[in-house]
Amino acid sequence: MKCEQYQELFTDYLNKQLTVEEQGALERHVAGCDSCRHELAAMKHLWDQFAEIKTPEPSVNVKVKFYAMLDTFTASVNERKNFRDNITDSWNKLWQLQPRWPLAYSIIVILISFSCGYLIFRNAESSKQKQQLQELTTQVHELRQTMMLALLENPSASERIRGVSYTSEIKQADKQVIDALLATLNNDPNVNVRLSTLDALAHLANHAEVREGLIQAIIQQDSPLLQSAIADVMLKLQEKRSVGSFKELLKQKNLDHSVREKIRETITQLI
Repeated sequence: MKCEQYQELFTDYLNKQLTVEEQGALERHVAGCDSCRHELAAMKHLWDQFAEIKTPEPSVNVKVKFYAMLDTFTASVNERKNFRDNITDSWNKLWQLQPRWPLAYSIIVILISFSCGYLIFRNAESSKQKQQLQELTTQVHELRQTMMLALLENPSASERIRGVSYTSEIKQADKQVIDALLATLNNDPNVNVRLSTLDALAHLANHAEVREGLIQAIIQQDSPLLQSAIADVMLKLQEKRSVGSFKELLKQKNLDHSVREKIRETITQLI
């Protein structure tokens, strides 16, 4: 098995989901492979830090607005139900007091009129509820984005990783979020934070500015783990434009030997 195949087992290994044979084979390989041993150690350290991260609680305002909207919807449903019950009672009384056929004709006319009015009323209520839900969704999105940007400036590495993790909850990353993530990838002093950021950016690779930023970030990485990881990302994305940046990286005299070989292999597969 190649290193890449063993690295695919790292997640199951940390979750204790490998068979005895697979675990033994992986541990023997890691014992003799410096690159995989360092990468597994870094991943384990990162997972240990994730375990310490607490799930953020929604703000008080979000809860208040949600329940207010829910109360409004419940009240509107009850009002319509009471209105229908009153109409039904009135019709029953009229049915008992008047001749059947003239009354049946009148009831048909009333039903048609009522149905038209009800449809108009329901459409208006539905539009109002959709607007309220959209406003609430927008506020939650803005809250997550603000919290993410604030955490990226936190002096604690674990808090910065927590900030990066919020990108998975942001449906549409704007330029401000992308620029903040790219700056973290290139400048954060902690390797684990940068690894987490690289993973977050890989999931946003449908944005052209993200791909361009990743290509430019290749030659700015000084950690063998980051250099190897970004090579994996470019290979997964089949980003052929990254070949030039990888060739520039190969010119560095102090480049780790295993990383050098990995980059050469990546270039060969991309060309």
